[in-house]
Amino acid sequence: MNDQPFPAIIALADPGPAPETYRPASDRLLGGDPVQTVSNRFSSTDGRFNCGIWTGAVGAWRVVFTENEFCHLLEGLVVVTGDDGSSRTFRAGDAFIMPAGFTGVWDIREPARKYYAVYE
Repeated sequence: MNDQPFPAIIALADPGPAPETYRPASDRLLGGDPVQTVSNRFSSTDGRFNCGIWTGAVGAWRVVFTENEFCHLLEGLVVVTGDDGSSRTFRAGDAFIMPAGFTGVWDIREPARKYYAVYE
């Protein structure tokens, strides 16, 4: 018999922890004031997998992804431009992957909200 408690199922729509607020580092900021919040809803025991809800205000900053991230944009408009010049526009309802090793610019054109799942 297993004496371990059954893990709880986590619904991202359920109330969660209070969001933490932060901004991009000043040396990466390119425009606006992209204040962001994150409410992490799940972390694996090894800390390598995390998921939750993120929001971002209008603004642009340089990004360097060391992790793989699945994003499902719930609100807003985001333009992601790689250092190779490629550009993608994402709107509410879009789902996409930001691969580890991606470098470029995140430009939030309309306040954004997304579900995320990150594997480090």
